[in-house]
Amino acid sequence: MRRLIPAFVLTAACAGVFAMGATPAAAASFDCRKARAADEKAICANRDLNDQDVRMDQLYGITRHLVPMGGRGAIMDDQRAWLAARKTCGGNRACLARSYDNRIRQLNTVMERVYQQGPF
Repeated sequence: MRRLIPAFVLTAACAGVFAMGATPAAAASFDCRKARAADEKAICANRDLNDQDVRMDQLYGITRHLVPMGGRGAIMDDQRAWLAARKTCGGNRACLARSYDNRIRQLNTVMERVYQQGPF
């Protein structure tokens, strides 16, 4: 015997799905609801930039925890400098994408150096 799903359950589920699509994108490194700067607004408004932000934030977090204590300060300084440079892009999506590409490449280079020092 087939069970039918009550209409109110389907309506509530559909409303939840549509409501999620109506909320601002949640970038990994900052809260889009609090975005004020042009670069942050552009990242929140563009899925590709948001995805790059998520990837960069994950790599940054992993890298910051994997490097030896003496290297963490440099990684954090580099991140602050990169954020300042990213801000100069304003809302220019091409500039922001290049900025993310460069930072992700830098973080991947650091990760490669850490991997070469293995085994873990």
